Amino acid sequence: MPTLWLSDSQKIGVAFCSGGIFFLIFGLILFFDRALLAMGNILFLIGITLLLGPQRTFVFFARKNKWKGSLAFWAGIVLILVKWTLIGMVVEGYGMFVLFGEFFKTIAGFAYNIPVVGPYLAKGLQVAGDRAGANERAHKDLPV
Repeated sequence: MPTLWLSDSQKIGVAFCSGGIFFLIFGLILFFDRALLAMGNILFLIGITLLLGPQRTFVFFARKNKWKGSLAFWAGIVLILVKWTLIGMVVEGYGMFVLFGEFFKTIAGFAYNIPVVGPYLAKGLQVAGDRAGANERAHKDLPV
């Protein structure tokens, strides 16, 4: 099987991110289970760090134009850890939307090719990307 451009640590990072997303979704399905949400957050952060590297991860969260998203994301994680799971997930969801909203426009390009619903889904993702603050300059300063 041919390997992609990912190094071994990046492949492990993808696995950790996938596990983190799984635990977050499973924690939401089980009515905001604090332990699963906390485990999902920890795995997701470890995965992002392994995927990007420590320096790029710090740059990603420390960007000046995304400080509100970073603050909300970290505040949501802290609220989940201190047993305020519902409020923590709402705050963290806002932070994730602001931080990772630039990728909605990238996903919209792929979604456009889906038959029947693709153009509508792509338009919705474009609007979500615009609301998250994505513009032409925003993609140039990403650390990835």
